[in-house]
Amino acid sequence: MEETCVLRPIAHVHSEFPGKFGIPRQSGVVPELRSELIFTPEFRNPDALRGIEGFDRLWLIWEFSANRRASWSPTVRPPRLGGNTRLGVFATRSPFRPNPLGMSCVVLTGVRQDTRLGPVLCLSGADLMDGTPVFDIKPYLPYSDCFPDARAGFTALAPDLLLDVDFPPELLAHIPEAHRSALLGVLSHDPRPSYQDDPARRYGMGFAGFDIHFTVSEGRLTVVDVVPMEPSEKGSASQ
Repeated sequence: MEETCVLRPIAHVHSEFPGKFGIPRQSGVVPELRSELIFTPEFRNPDALRGIEGFDRLWLIWEFSANRRASWSPTVRPPRLGGNTRLGVFATRSPFRPNPLGMSCVVLTGVRQDTRLGPVLCLSGADLMDGTPVFDIKPYLPYSDCFPDARAGFTALAPDLLLDVDFPPELLAHIPEAHRSALLGVLSHDPRPSYQDDPARRYGMGFAGFDIHFTVSEGRLTVVDVVPMEPSEKGSASQ
């Protein structure tokens, strides 16, 4: 018997990432990132959030909306292992899944009331593209959700190696000051696909209304240009 479940978004994310390229591979690794959760009209009832201010962190259940596919593979290549080793899809957090669902633990920095949008959740550390559909929100519970001694599987085998970032001051000046530390954090975590390591290649990443062009060589990321994006390229969360 075929089983189905219909999910409907309760909210959408508004972030500085117009596309998936450059988004941190896990939530929380760049705490300076700021985003907002904007509810769909049906769920803009303040009563649905009563008590949420008492929690520091939230779990978001969301869709890999940029990775919708009709088929799936039982094995994937985790970036953590350089993209060269195949592991079972259910042993990874790969976006290429039978059901394109993701989860992120984010920091709740506040709840603001908007005259048009209703209650809006202010978040930090989210690893989500602008417009990402969110299906559910659950509070993070330290007494049951935190297990620091748990085994980390293959993720413990390859340490995170941060890149040195060379961002010329005259280019960094184009970026609004409020977004600079977040952008530097994103770049230091190496936005490139794990299988690409061409020092001559010039990459482009959308962030906060700008295209950031850079190269990477011998552990150093060098920003070579900052170009304002066209309004149609920036994207926006569904409101």
